[in-house]
Amino acid sequence: MTGTLLEISDLHKRYGNVEVLKGVDFTMNQGEVISIIGSSGSGKTTMLRCINMLEDFQGGTIRIDGQEIGYDSAGGVRRRKKEKDIARQRALTGMAFQQFNLFPHMTAAGNVMLGLTKVRRMSRDEARAVAEKWLDRVGLLSRVDHYPGQLSGGQQQRVAIARAIAMNPKLMLFDEVTSALDPELVNEVLQVIKGLAADGMSMLLVTHEMRFAYETSARVVFMNQGRIGEQGNPREMFHRPQTERLAEFLKNSTFN
Repeated sequence: MTGTLLEISDLHKRYGNVEVLKGVDFTMNQGEVISIIGSSGSGKTTMLRCINMLEDFQGGTIRIDGQEIGYDSAGGVRRRKKEKDIARQRALTGMAFQQFNLFPHMTAAGNVMLGLTKVRRMSRDEARAVAEKWLDRVGLLSRVDHYPGQLSGGQQQRVAIARAIAMNPKLMLFDEVTSALDPELVNEVLQVIKGLAADGMSMLLVTHEMRFAYETSARVVFMNQGRIGEQGNPREMFHRPQTERLAEFLKNSTFN
């Protein structure tokens, strides 16, 4: 693990008059696996969506690998970057969502290949080889030519993860990737993420799977009402929370 990969400074995000992020400060090193926990509405998903510019934000800075994301703030004046530059910066991150967002008319391989051919400009043969490599990595080599409708929810989510990772991002973002799955399918997706963590991939995960966060994360961040309420080693945080709010949250969670 070397160097700072992600740096968030005084991040503010509003929807109209409602301030969702109220000055978030956060850094992450290369190779770290960090879980973000907290109640619904605490700003977890919004922070992830700001990191890869699916959401604009009104104040603060986000830097990935030293690059300021989304805006230029030289000379104290803040300007949104051009769309082509934002699109290029989005490639620094890969994101897996609650919903799988697969194209139903494309096979598993076709879904993974799309970004490789359209964005990375790979040949179809090269893209197919990369797609097969990552589908194999998530345990789906035997399903490469299956359509989403022929796959279980857990298998579809694993295709979505393979699609994001195949683009070779510097940072993977996971937004509650198990929340839309039936309970018996959750573990197969979590095992894939654990394997990627073991490989040293840099990952930021919004999750309600407390046991998973406890076992897999180098660090846990607890968000509370648009701010970071507490962060640290999962063992320290889960067994000796420093704030009343985190203690209350954990008491009401499924962690035991």
